[in-house]
Amino acid sequence: MKKKKEKNNKLDYTIFVIFILFLLISQLVKFDMGKVITDNFLIFSRDMLLILPPAFIIIGLFEVWVSRKKIENSFGSASGFKRYIYAILLAATTVGGTFVAFPVANSLYHKGADYSSIFTYITAASLVMIPMSIMEASIIGLEFTLLRIGLSLPLVVISSIILNKIFVKMEYKLPADV
Repeated sequence: MKKKKEKNNKLDYTIFVIFILFLLISQLVKFDMGKVITDNFLIFSRDMLLILPPAFIIIGLFEVWVSRKKIENSFGSASGFKRYIYAILLAATTVGGTFVAFPVANSLYHKGADYSSIFTYITAASLVMIPMSIMEASIIGLEFTLLRIGLSLPLVVISSIILNKIFVKMEYKLPADV
């Protein structure tokens, strides 16, 4: 298993090095598509360097400060319907989109949240982020934004409940080293 993982890591690094070489060569030969890809890559990298370090510090503090019992009571299977409300509220306040949502979801999982809470959180993190919703309402209109959120969230919760049942039936567990 370990050799397979090392082989995958080598492949990942090889592909990354080839990508960087492509970007450098594109700049040298003034290949237009390569220049656009380079610009987009640099913007994306800058954004990640600005978002991820503070997000991981906050996630680390969350790991230390928030007890497992609190997560189980708020996001666990015994918490009832309020777990979906908490998941949606947490998702709405998560800054950084899915780049931050997945590490937070992993932390929730390891602290006792059930799958339906986690699925609701991850999906809602893409749907109801407060800054995105405000921008959308100002551009497209408040009525459209409320309609989109009002129609989407019940479907998110329903699909999360269905996925939870499937995962429980399969007795699925996330790997411990994730």
